[in-house]
Amino acid sequence: MAVTPALTLAGLRKVFGATVAVDRVDLEIPQGSFYGVVGPNGAGKTTTLSMATGLLVPDAGTVHVHGVDLWRDPEAAKPLLGVLPDGLHSFDRLTGSELISYAGLLRGMHRDVVEQRRDDLLAALDLDSAGRTLVSDYSAGMTKKVALACALVHAPRVLVLDEPFEAVDPVSAGAIRRILASFVEGGGTVVMSSHVMALVERLCDRVAIVGSGRVLAHGTLDEVRAGADLEERFVALVGDVADQRDLTWLRRS
Repeated sequence: MAVTPALTLAGLRKVFGATVAVDRVDLEIPQGSFYGVVGPNGAGKTTTLSMATGLLVPDAGTVHVHGVDLWRDPEAAKPLLGVLPDGLHSFDRLTGSELISYAGLLRGMHRDVVEQRRDDLLAALDLDSAGRTLVSDYSAGMTKKVALACALVHAPRVLVLDEPFEAVDPVSAGAIRRILASFVEGGGTVVMSSHVMALVERLCDRVAIVGSGRVLAHGTLDEVRAGADLEERFVALVGDVADQRDLTWLRRS
């Protein structure tokens, strides 16, 4: 019997004025996969993930989370998702502990369960000492970590993370990698966008390369790399910088 994909995007399209940000994107993300979405700046990654998680209404297309139509039945689909958006403003006049608790209570969780999970997440993400600090006083990396805790507190089936390692120090990055690997080992699915090809190669078993709002290649990591490393394949598909000026004037000798 066929297994329902964790996340299915079909014909997603989004236009801003005269700019086609996402142009009929189709992706099928299997359950239990660690899926990387890579592309240059302006490729449509964030717009695609925003539509895939209910943060942005598509102009066309559908999204299904474990077979549930996100836009027709959001009350059933959204609890299955944990989302770490890029650049979305949080309630930063709350402390870290309060913000995680608020995220759990919004999901309808019992307060005792929320408090236990909150404390577990603060410890796992090395935020114990910052739990009573206002999020507005957090560094960029700490803000990223507490946002991840908010995405995890209700134990979703699918995590969608937009640049989860950006501005995070190496020690915290290691903790996040362990948490995400354990999540996938336990049957969850991670969808992660990143600009760091080495990180995607290290973590992901499947990958999609997007450019100009379209999917240029997708499949297992080896299928997409096609005998090269991921960065070489990426540049071959999306193109290098067109105007490579001679900057010899930067040299001192």
